[in-house]
Amino acid sequence: MQNSEKIIRLPTVLARTGLSRSTIYRKMAEGTFPAQVKISIHGAGWYESAINRWIADPPAYRADNDNDNGDANGGHGHARG
Repeated sequence: MQNSEKIIRLPTVLARTGLSRSTIYRKMAEGTFPAQVKISIHGAGWYESAINRWIADPPAYRADNDNDNGDANGGHGHARG
């Protein structure tokens, strides 16, 4: 099954969002910006639909909505040592 989702590269993401490169990577680390998708050994991009969702409502976007582990509380609540 082929995924027809368009992947866009960093220059396009920068132009569409108006953010700087460092802000994008900081927000990715915070979970408030879409994660990159690896497209080759040295290349990565973003799903265009994820960027469009972020652009539509930046404050409401949370990358952890896409995670299966539901770890929205920063790792708290796991087994105690």
